[in-house]
Amino acid sequence: MTWQEELRENICTIAQLKKHMDLSPEEEGQLREIMRIHPMSITLYYMSLIDINNPDDPIRKMAVPSKEELNAIGSYDTSGERENTKMPGLQHKYRQTALILATNRCAMYCRHCFRKRLVGLPTAEIVRRFNDAVTYIGNHKEINNVLITGGDPFVLSTKVIRQLLDKLSVFQHLDFIRFGTRIPVTFPNRILEDEELLTLLANTTANSKRVYVVTQFNHPREITPDSVAAVESLICSDVIVNNQTVLLDGVNDDPETLAELQNKLVGIGVNPYYVFQCRPVKRVKTHFQVPLYKGYEIVEDAKKLLNGHSKRFKYIMSHLSGKIELVGIMDDYIYFKYHQAKDYDNIGKLFKKKLNTTAGWLDEL
Repeated sequence: MTWQEELRENICTIAQLKKHMDLSPEEEGQLREIMRIHPMSITLYYMSLIDINNPDDPIRKMAVPSKEELNAIGSYDTSGERENTKMPGLQHKYRQTALILATNRCAMYCRHCFRKRLVGLPTAEIVRRFNDAVTYIGNHKEINNVLITGGDPFVLSTKVIRQLLDKLSVFQHLDFIRFGTRIPVTFPNRILEDEELLTLLANTTANSKRVYVVTQFNHPREITPDSVAAVESLICSDVIVNNQTVLLDGVNDDPETLAELQNKLVGIGVNPYYVFQCRPVKRVKTHFQVPLYKGYEIVEDAKKLLNGHSKRFKYIMSHLSGKIELVGIMDDYIYFKYHQAKDYDNIGKLFKKKLNTTAGWLDEL
């Protein structure tokens, strides 16, 4: 069975889900209502990681829809993606980085996804004319890296990925190309079963542009022999693998779990990059977001359990105005720093806000 055929075996209906776990009639009704708005898709591999006897299982929480998704408090565009879109599928918010939305599909539809508005749904936001996006990037010499994301670009065929890399690699002003993908976590066979993909990535780095993979491990139990093998295959193909963890209520919102995750990631050759504050996305915020005050305490307590390599990440809020690092709390104030900013002059600026222990986002302070 090819990896494409394996994906077609995904759990996408309530009937399929019931083959793996018990659901009450009430739960079925709630799932049906949620799935009319945001579809479900779970790889058989990721389903195998779920403890079906634990209704509060953190792996289940990231994969299986729940009644909390009926709460529509929040926004579907929390970081201003719409206003930074230069053409369908191309965003340019930060001076040095262009972002390409290559697809609206993923191997699994994570319930905490910040692009919930488009993943698995009909959308006009993904790139339609890739050549136009390439022309834009070629004309903007300030761009030194491109992030190919979605959805998940690794669900695209290797032929399509090759075309993306071939067209971007010709630009001298690009230093590297990134893929934002959760495939190593949710569907490692995509990598393990496709030697052509690994050869392509290795050849791209060797001959033209350094390739990075930015993935998202959120819980230590996602680090399995299969995911480790996928990471190792990427590293052996000269791909640098970084990780962006999202701080999620009921998943990794305690120092011990977060520390265990970061330590294990370094142990398998993955670089901790960011720990993201969960965004106030509709049908996500009330389910997954931890207050900033609590999040800061969790992160700092976790760092006490980490060595220098495993605590290199920054605790970041990806806000409309930029990537904002949570620097510290002193007296009645919480301190922030612009790690990256839409307004170039704001990069590096420090500022503070009056502390509010229930606020989950800058706009609530």
